[in-house]
Amino acid sequence: MAATGTPPLRVAAAAALTVPGVAGLQPRLAHRLAAAASPTWPDTTVQHAPEAGVRIDRVPDGSGWHVEVRCVLTEGRRVVDTARDVHDRVRAAVLSYLAAHDAPVAVTVTVTVTVTRIAGRDHTV
Repeated sequence: MAATGTPPLRVAAAAALTVPGVAGLQPRLAHRLAAAASPTWPDTTVQHAPEAGVRIDRVPDGSGWHVEVRCVLTEGRRVVDTARDVHDRVRAAVLSYLAAHDAPVAVTVTVTVTVTRIAGRDHTV
């Protein structure tokens, strides 16, 4: 199967969540408003849609993908180290996914990591 559609957000989200020091992913305002308007409780919406903190867009010329990850970190690690680890793991996961789905070899993947806040160790997202 050729990778013509958007790579699953779950691949990128799962990769980001495996990085030590990442407490969770921060949804964008649109996802938060949709969750608030949903008949379900916001906590269950966040649990079932962790990829809300990830956005994947095709590069306009079709040569690759741009991934944006918005994450909440825990205390105890340098922010720059954690953000770099998120960047590297997400990029590797998306490239691996694309390779497994017959994407062109020359495809590029750029990743932007935005730290939205730092939560205390005993604080939940």
